[in-house]
Amino acid sequence: MQVLLAEEYGFCFGVERAVEMVEGALSEGARVRTLGPLIHNTQEIERLEAHGVATIDAPTDVEGEVTAVIRAHGVTPEVQRELEARAAHVIDATCPFVTKVQKLAERAAAEGRDVVVVGNPDHPEMIGVVGYAPDHAHVVRDAGEVANLPGRLRAPLVVSQTTIKLSTFLEAAEAVRARSDGEPQIVNTICSATRDRQDAARALAGHVEAFYVIGGKHSSNSLKLLSVCKESCERSFLIETPEEIDAEDLRGVERVGVTAGASTPNWLIEQVVARLREIGDGQKETIGALAG
Repeated sequence: MQVLLAEEYGFCFGVERAVEMVEGALSEGARVRTLGPLIHNTQEIERLEAHGVATIDAPTDVEGEVTAVIRAHGVTPEVQRELEARAAHVIDATCPFVTKVQKLAERAAAEGRDVVVVGNPDHPEMIGVVGYAPDHAHVVRDAGEVANLPGRLRAPLVVSQTTIKLSTFLEAAEAVRARSDGEPQIVNTICSATRDRQDAARALAGHVEAFYVIGGKHSSNSLKLLSVCKESCERSFLIETPEEIDAEDLRGVERVGVTAGASTPNWLIEQVVARLREIGDGQKETIGALAG
């Protein structure tokens, strides 16, 4: 059984940057507390916790001389100000792609324009973005929800959650155009890492009989990767650890594809690949024994 890796997978720039910033603070002896999970990967969070990093739920949880970290998803300006007032030091690990969306929303709101953000309204990234345009922002999951927006939209800015599918964004943007007073400003803010991983997974999915996406079960970009893989390979699975692989799902499979969400560390990907190869070797031995 061949194990084929997609051309792009695993840690994106923003996640790698956030992890490196936390590790840098640890190396300087800081007591590190992240506001919410740093990234959407339980196993990597557990690894950091073993080195002394703890997660807090709110700025009010800051106690003593600690270094507080704003996670890759970002926060609202109000939350950041409160964190800065309470912590000895604050590290802003917001992904630069997310910062771009925040600044675009803030500028449009200052100009009195509506801001339509295509994404999941409950996602931490979206909550943070709305905080930069609190009286002007509308979050829609897809084109269908645009019809629920109030009245005509004032020369709106249309941006997206950084991890959604491109087709979802483009369809929603066209729906906004039909409801706008004035030409909307449409800015595709899906991060390049998300696009690259989806494109690479799509290219590989048509050439394998099974596909494994390694990522958090609640990770937006990992769920989107699973959706992309299923378009061409119905036998696609989202797993967090190699223990979740069921060898029965691979019976008769000659080629299996592997990709990973933007918050999945290399050490975990290597464990999954090793497990798949172990299963493949076991199948080969079984076939040899039967032939004998």
